[in-house]
Amino acid sequence: MTTQVQNPIDQGIVKSFSKKNNEPDWFEHFRLEALKKFDELPMLAPDKTKITKWDFTSFNEHHVESTIYAKVDELPEQIKALINVEGGVNNLYVQHNQTPGLVSLSADLKAKGVIFTDLLTAVKEHSELVQKYYMTDGVKVDEHKLTAFHAALVNGGAFLYVPQNVVIEDPIQTIFVHDNADTPLINHVLIVADKNSEVTYVENYFSLNDQLEGIANIITEVIALDNASVKFGAVDTLAEGITTYVNRRGYAARDARIEWALGMMNDGNTISDNTTNLVGDGSFADTKSVVVGRGKQIQNFTTQVVHFGKASEGFILNHAVVKDSATNVFNGIGKIEHGATKANAEQESRVLMLSEKARGDANPILLIEEDDVMAGHAASVGKVDPMQMYYLMSRGIPKEEAERLIIYGFLAPVVNQLPVEGVKKQLSEVIERKVK
Repeated sequence: MTTQVQNPIDQGIVKSFSKKNNEPDWFEHFRLEALKKFDELPMLAPDKTKITKWDFTSFNEHHVESTIYAKVDELPEQIKALINVEGGVNNLYVQHNQTPGLVSLSADLKAKGVIFTDLLTAVKEHSELVQKYYMTDGVKVDEHKLTAFHAALVNGGAFLYVPQNVVIEDPIQTIFVHDNADTPLINHVLIVADKNSEVTYVENYFSLNDQLEGIANIITEVIALDNASVKFGAVDTLAEGITTYVNRRGYAARDARIEWALGMMNDGNTISDNTTNLVGDGSFADTKSVVVGRGKQIQNFTTQVVHFGKASEGFILNHAVVKDSATNVFNGIGKIEHGATKANAEQESRVLMLSEKARGDANPILLIEEDDVMAGHAASVGKVDPMQMYYLMSRGIPKEEAERLIIYGFLAPVVNQLPVEGVKKQLSEVIERKVK
């Protein structure tokens, strides 16, 4: 069963989808208000990347019902390889296009009050909790046209709530599988870690078909309340024909920690925004990102940590490898607001270019509105270090293998941070394929 979408998108389409899913009145109203803003707001304007000819909003079908998997054994082999199966698969959500294909949560975590389900189910079954955090402290509907588009037409995603004082030892994992060229991925992931809780969450975006064309509009919100800790890992591998907007936003309260490890390996044109707001005193953010650009793709990544709380600490590490005629832009922003005394903002962005036509751009930015703080940045764009090549080749390592080892060492700080071995292996294999 499919929902046909005709341009321009109108209220009837939004209402029909909302009614079909039995969504509460507040969520339908939220969608409709966002649709009004979509018509009014300007398009996103990323720094140093012209996107006026990019198509972020066209699609044929808003929603398609896809395979539901009764157990892990029924998953495609490429997907099973990503899952940490040691000791059984307990905390896993697999979404096939827009269909919740498989949802699993251990009995122990259920007994502790942990909620882990697809977003549209959470909107109905945990309505008050979702309403409290959905696009309130994180991403706002009216930031620009793409955030409003997302809020009006969101058709998938996941919801994770970790109650106060609950520590989850094993990773929570989501896998978003895409193989339908007619339907867009308009995914929203909402993670709420209540006071004194801890969780590790890992997600994958995976195109089963390399020839897919279409759009992806992805928003993730991580809310870490007082003294909570969230470790967030992601590997994105969407196909070359997918134009992607991805926005991952963090909100850290007093003494909270949010750590990001992002492997952004899409083959298509991508605009990415990863912002962490350190709202509470003593809050902490660490963002590590790796990117490989190839072919003619254009990618723009903005990584930002904004300090509001006193004695807050924010660290950014961006590493990119660019080959062929690809273009990568890294905008690293450390912002310390007035009143955030004793804050520390540090960042490093490095781009490695493997061919003459490749272009990398690293832009470190510090915006400081307070005196009693620490801040620093480093940035570099260049080719493989000839001295490193000489050192390895002088020990009998062939040139091609020496270059491969240097690239792996360059990207290792993020690869090694991923907590699920299957996902870590996948990222290594994607890097191998893209730089070969």
